[in-house]
Amino acid sequence: MFYQSQLKALKRVDRFRQREIFDDDLVDFASNDYLGLSKRVESLDLALDMLKESSQISPKASMVVNGYSKIHKNFEETLSSTNGFEDGVVVGSGYLANIALVEALVRKGDAIFIDKEFHSSGVLATKLIPGDIIWFEHNDPENLKSRLKNSSAKRKIILVEGIYSMSGDTLKKEFFDIANEFEAILVVDEAHSSGVLGKNLLGVYEYYGVEIMPNHIKMGTLGKAYGSYGAYILASNHIISYLINRAKPIIYSTALSLFDTALAMVNFEYIYRNKSKLNFKLQKRRDDLKKYFGQENDSLILSLEFKKDKDVKSLQKTLLQKGFLVGAIRRPTVLKPILRIIPNIGVDDDKFLEFVDICKEQKII
Repeated sequence: MFYQSQLKALKRVDRFRQREIFDDDLVDFASNDYLGLSKRVESLDLALDMLKESSQISPKASMVVNGYSKIHKNFEETLSSTNGFEDGVVVGSGYLANIALVEALVRKGDAIFIDKEFHSSGVLATKLIPGDIIWFEHNDPENLKSRLKNSSAKRKIILVEGIYSMSGDTLKKEFFDIANEFEAILVVDEAHSSGVLGKNLLGVYEYYGVEIMPNHIKMGTLGKAYGSYGAYILASNHIISYLINRAKPIIYSTALSLFDTALAMVNFEYIYRNKSKLNFKLQKRRDDLKKYFGQENDSLILSLEFKKDKDVKSLQKTLLQKGFLVGAIRRPTVLKPILRIIPNIGVDDDKFLEFVDICKEQKII
């Protein structure tokens, strides 16, 4: 068969992956459902009501043909105005959003500066561009600054994440100052920080009180804290207009599902109305992560490193048998295999403490 030898090699080094439907009774500490909205049935009902009031239930075509709807437009306007940006566009997924940004923004004579731990979507997109690709050390402002100083590129585009998906590290504030100093375009992927950081849970821009500038671009997903599917890009009017005219994933993909857009809108409004209560729960869970696991960052991503891929698979299986689902992330996704644990606030404190006891019992902590 065509790929049997490759599949055998993956199994031999414990890197073989397969889909699995997990028991609904498991406590889910593996997903990116930070606020527990994936089980909020009220959101489903409200999104369906919104859809029933629309003249259509599916987008039918690309946004630049006739797939753009009032549901899309209302959500884009809500996101951009609430976050302090001039304009926005919704996209089919976070992966497509990063490809759209990199592929469209970087032209001949430009340079893109990428954190070494940036998402794989950005890594893939670098294969599509004519400009220089410059990697800098993870979350290291000074390393980026030295690379910017040595660049004579016409335009400089920086790619960073608000919270890094594997390590849980929060972006350092200095990156905003450096981007302004070098008049570089700063793209912040807020997939794991929107809905988690900031007084209004808007993400790392709000968390640091950053004044939105013309060189700022914010990208985020709807499939994590916002409990839906899809993505968005927020920026100045002219950058959004440019993306609509040049970004292939926007031009040539069917517009984002209307139901997913409606569901994201409902959940975004819910988060904004309940920000104080949600922030309190998030902070309580952060405090517990620090108390029991020694976690020192602002995210809910607990990343526990191990030596071998088989170690994390074995521990994941043990925790499954105890009723808890966690992520077993192996190479090449990460340099060293990790148990990736996300104790979302939809799970009550008693269950979290039970998980802590099991981790102690298994000598995970």
